[in-house]
Amino acid sequence: MIALTLAEIADAVSGRFLPSGSDATTETIVDGPVDTDSREMVPGGIFVAKPGEVTDGHLFADAAVSNGAALLIVERELDLPVPQIVVPDAVAALGALATFVVARVRALGRLKVVAVTGSNGKTTTKNLLKTILERRGETVSARESFNNEVGAPLTMLKVTEQTDFLAAEMGASGIGEISRLIRMVRPDVGIVLTVGLAHAGEFGGIESTLRAKTEMVQDLLPEDVAVINLDDSRVAGMAAATSARVLTFGRSAAAQVRADDVESDATGTSFTLLLPDDEPRPVRFGVLGEHHVTNALAAAAATWALGVPGDDIVAGLESVTRAERWRMEVLQGLDVTVINDAYNASPDSMAAALKTLAQITRGQGRAVAVLGEMSELGELSGEEHDRIGLLAVRLNIDQLVVVGTGAKRLQLAAEAQGSWDGESVWVETPDEAYELLEQTLRSGDTVLVKSSNSARLRFLGDRLGELASCRRF
Repeated sequence: MIALTLAEIADAVSGRFLPSGSDATTETIVDGPVDTDSREMVPGGIFVAKPGEVTDGHLFADAAVSNGAALLIVERELDLPVPQIVVPDAVAALGALATFVVARVRALGRLKVVAVTGSNGKTTTKNLLKTILERRGETVSARESFNNEVGAPLTMLKVTEQTDFLAAEMGASGIGEISRLIRMVRPDVGIVLTVGLAHAGEFGGIESTLRAKTEMVQDLLPEDVAVINLDDSRVAGMAAATSARVLTFGRSAAAQVRADDVESDATGTSFTLLLPDDEPRPVRFGVLGEHHVTNALAAAAATWALGVPGDDIVAGLESVTRAERWRMEVLQGLDVTVINDAYNASPDSMAAALKTLAQITRGQGRAVAVLGEMSELGELSGEEHDRIGLLAVRLNIDQLVVVGTGAKRLQLAAEAQGSWDGESVWVETPDEAYELLEQTLRSGDTVLVKSSNSARLRFLGDRLGELASCRRF
């Protein structure tokens, strides 16, 4: 974080400064990183004691101090010998501090901010943005999927006077959450990828999801740029909701940034990138799955809007070989390949992953799909699991292993189709799935492991990858 006095921090968060037995004064300067996890605390850092659903950050303040915390932001004074700032709401204080820090850095005239939201693809696109922008200057971006009211401001607080670009990922589970994050950073470029059924249960339906995602572009200024997906009709309609300049991307011939001549295989996707300068640029994109071309186009459009030359955009895209840990992550074994894509799952991303599996295994060995529950779908859960089961049959997946009670309808839907050359089985736990696959996998198989994070199949994917790396089948 940038260097601030304790008085400035207290004023930014509307808090009450307490020396708490330390030698600190209001003029004491703190410039260490900010975190809500005491395990991540380093000497000179700021610990925000955030109440949680299961536990309370105040219980870990002592550990944060032991790890070197120089300041505590708390909701009640603690008996610890470090300066403290007491606030009514620690999460709100975290957001207020992020707003203050970003505004101060932006006032220097150097920092540019790009923000991305969407039902699918946020983290992949954020990673692509970071890779491209790093070629032009110091870039800060979220680790993993830090995109909510806690994770997003923690990322924002990493900017310094030397930061050129901030790539912010913005998620939401309700109306108003993206607007709140937008107000913290005031992005120069706002990206909307897709509006789908991810988290539809929390939002209360697809129309509420649309309203929430539209918040990304509604508050942009006329000098800003709204980067929107022309291939998604709901997103395309957002052009009418913003006063910013609109830059479209997609596979459509009408898109200003588009991909032509798309060809996918087991090593990635090749396409021709067309930017507004109309110069065709061939791209060999190493991230598995044709659906990730959408994310590549979004990153290309946004960085183009920020002034990055086309050749640097291509070089950045071609340097990326995986979307993220547990996202279409290819684990190459001795004679079995595992694709671990079990960090998140929505109906759209599940369908895209299955289509990729079918595409890359055509005439290249068996396609084995290990699928778990798609969570947060609310009343749509049953029919959407049915739909994925039917898709597995239509794609002629050779072996379908469905894991967990929440996903059982997926297997039942597949089994009900009858006329299918493949086979399906349901097991209750990841351990049972591992034992089954240990016995049934064959040389040449490609195994897709896909589920929502809550199903914890990502760890099953890791185990299968380790098995495939040391054993022939």
